[in-house]
Amino acid sequence: MKLAMPWGHLAAKRWGAAEGPPVLCLHGLLDNANTFDKLIPQLPPDFHYVAIDFGGHGRSSHYSPGFLYCHYHFVIDVRRVVAALKWTHFSIVGHSFGGTVGGMFACIFPEMVDKLILLDTLPLLLDFQELDNLVTYKHQAIEHMLQIEASQKLPSVVSPPKMLQRFLEHRGLDKECGALLLKRGTTKVGSGLVLNRDPRLSMVKSCFNFVSKEQFVQFIGRLQASVLLIKAVQEDKGELITEEEKRFIMDMLRSKLQEVRRDRAFPSLCPGVPGLAALPHHPGLYTWGHEHCRILTCCRARPTLAPLVRCWPQGRSPPWEPGSTWH
Repeated sequence: MKLAMPWGHLAAKRWGAAEGPPVLCLHGLLDNANTFDKLIPQLPPDFHYVAIDFGGHGRSSHYSPGFLYCHYHFVIDVRRVVAALKWTHFSIVGHSFGGTVGGMFACIFPEMVDKLILLDTLPLLLDFQELDNLVTYKHQAIEHMLQIEASQKLPSVVSPPKMLQRFLEHRGLDKECGALLLKRGTTKVGSGLVLNRDPRLSMVKSCFNFVSKEQFVQFIGRLQASVLLIKAVQEDKGELITEEEKRFIMDMLRSKLQEVRRDRAFPSLCPGVPGLAALPHHPGLYTWGHEHCRILTCCRARPTLAPLVRCWPQGRSPPWEPGSTWH
């Protein structure tokens, strides 16, 4: 499926019932819609799942020359996608960067998002020094884009085995999952492969928009969606925020979402979890939650989390008690 955009198109794939309740699936930075290939077939078939390739990823068009890849632009793209699909109310499943895009969208358009499921990510990225660092972030992003434009470097053609090896070394995935992402994220050239993604995305941090404490409180205060957050016990080495900032985010999510539920009398949230068998999570699984917001941690050596997910759309009771461990 291709959706027309001002600069070209966004590619997408769909599963389930076309008339069923809609679920938008958003992948992580430098990934693509194949992220969800192992998950969606195990979920209830009477929902309509659509996974997109963000601009510059997978089979989507690259942004126009001279155009900066920016977090807010991805949020705008989500609004364009749901307008094209004629969705007015839907749920979001977002992994990593896709979760921060979905989280910001759910705060800016709270009336449109029923449920927000965050896989090993947070709804917004916080920087306690955001005001001090803002100029530095923008300077780095602009300089990086200009360097990429000036280099005019053509993408390298690499043999499939070597491409997979490089991919696994940098991404921490197993062989099967790496091959799955490369299938949609590369183009065959002669006997080799070329990465589809836009070189302007190579400076990952330039794509994120960090918010200050005050902005975070305002954003989260607008959130109306029921929220499920799945986080890893062992974090990746290249973390973008500090432990102190993470604690603040978790505390604010708990307090604000509990407050939202009291004020708006939300019905109970069935905490089913659409976990991804294809993604690199870490040992240990625990849950924390209440009726409106649930936070849990998923494992690397794990079965698929699809049995938990099936509870979510169908309203059944979860197979664990809050605070328990699921193996």
